[in-house]
Amino acid sequence: MEKARGNAEITVLAVTDRSPASTPPSAFGGGRGAISYEQFTMQAVASAPGGYSGAGVVPHNGNPKNFVTTGRRELDRTSFEQSVIRLQKNADITVVFVHGYNTSYQEAVFRLAQLSVGARTVPILFSWPSQADFRGYVTDRDATTYARDDLVQLLTLLTRTLPRGRIAVVGHSMGAWLVMEALRQLRLEGRDNVIARLQVGLASPDIDIDVFRKQAAVIGRLTPPLTVLVSKDDRALAVSSQIAGGNPRLGLASAYDPKVQEIARQSGTQIIDITTLPATDSLNHDRFVAFAARYASSARDSGSAGGFRHAGAFLLDTTGRILSAPFEGTARIIAGSQ
Repeated sequence: MEKARGNAEITVLAVTDRSPASTPPSAFGGGRGAISYEQFTMQAVASAPGGYSGAGVVPHNGNPKNFVTTGRRELDRTSFEQSVIRLQKNADITVVFVHGYNTSYQEAVFRLAQLSVGARTVPILFSWPSQADFRGYVTDRDATTYARDDLVQLLTLLTRTLPRGRIAVVGHSMGAWLVMEALRQLRLEGRDNVIARLQVGLASPDIDIDVFRKQAAVIGRLTPPLTVLVSKDDRALAVSSQIAGGNPRLGLASAYDPKVQEIARQSGTQIIDITTLPATDSLNHDRFVAFAARYASSARDSGSAGGFRHAGAFLLDTTGRILSAPFEGTARIIAGSQ
């Protein structure tokens, strides 16, 4: 993929087990279906009209850029693999993004395009059948369980299609639970060769802390370390915690908490508190976008090579500056620039 500059085009590959929507525009809805593959060609523009039309305008509240879809085509499995191989020749890393709760297919495509601006990646969306309705929390949770085998299949396919190099996997919110479950399933099935190729980041994970401990114990320590971005004032996760009977969510943790530091030590996880960064929504649930954008910009300017070296719990200062070397590798996963 070419590095996006100005109004440069961005190619996004999408894999989904949603069923096709019954109403226009042509898209996928919240129903559950078989795996489908698509390729989007998108162009970042300074401004674009609101709404989502057949011409392909995909808006998102609070985002500094809009994207116009200039091309869209269905793929079969073989042509998807061929597209991955072709795009990978001009990329530094392949990134699989798994969106969270209350997210439509169109919004998920947009989010990945947003994260891919300025990064030399092969951006691949895995979109599970979210209802895209804030009232559908329980239904969405069931949908992630439905999608687990399909995400495992995608990760296995990618490691076979790309025999060298790492594949970054980023799960946001409820999508982080899906990523952890896929990793757990891969480990239980003895597919250690797939896990060894993965570089994993969880952004604002909507995961019960005790459940995370169990998942991490089965998965084992990852190299580079599993990285978790948390924010102690995440309102969306506060609501999720209430729905779950008051059980705390991992993404709502604070790096100051000794229990969180112990989790990081026991699981070999890198937990990064990004509470100081500006939020892109009123719920403080999308701070990882600001984190990714800030890192991608500084990395281009400084040429920093950084990388994953340490597990532990870490903090950003009040200006959002990285306080220690481990932050660099984490940001590269989220920004898709490693």
